[in-house]
Amino acid sequence: MHGDADHSRDTESGIIQPTIRRIGIADYNETWIAMRTFTEARMPGDPDQIWLLQHPPVYTMGLNAKHRPFAGGRDITLVQTDRGGDITYHGPGQLVAYVLMDLRRHNLGPKGLVHRLEQAVIDLLHAYGIGGCRHTGAPGVYVGNRKIAQLGLRIRRGCSYHGLALNVSMDLRPFNDIDPCGYPGLEVTQLADLVPVDSLQAVETALLDALLGNLSYN
Repeated sequence: MHGDADHSRDTESGIIQPTIRRIGIADYNETWIAMRTFTEARMPGDPDQIWLLQHPPVYTMGLNAKHRPFAGGRDITLVQTDRGGDITYHGPGQLVAYVLMDLRRHNLGPKGLVHRLEQAVIDLLHAYGIGGCRHTGAPGVYVGNRKIAQLGLRIRRGCSYHGLALNVSMDLRPFNDIDPCGYPGLEVTQLADLVPVDSLQAVETALLDALLGNLSYN
């Protein structure tokens, strides 16, 4: 795995700052293996990491997945992965943030992490003048009834990997060939269809700031 990294440092508050990796476009399987490898090998004092990237077109199925792409759908790779949740789509123009976090260090449980990740997206949308919301029992972030961000996590040895995917400026048509997140008829949307977007890099920086704040690094 390649990409620029901002290395962690101790702050006056004693919080160990995460290592930030801006990876660019990366193969899903290679990224997944790298996340698992890091999580299995990390030591209690190792800094957390946040990876920011995009994936080439791929459908991923979580551990609870009961749905597959519809027959006759697009020729897109399908991967059975170890995160929670059902089926979703990743592709260029979607910003993915993987949060490799020691939850014990932050006295945080899985539900608390999900809430904070959702809030980071809601805060980002608010900065763009968009009202984002949660739907009870359906993790992720919505604009009205349309989903704009998907969440899926894996907790191993008290540490998280996987994370969230925010639809920014992408081809949404592959979502038409699945029941997104396992919900038939669920509509999706993206930031660029709601407001002008300067660049994916600008959104990436805004999302990172929101994540650092909501995960108590700032």
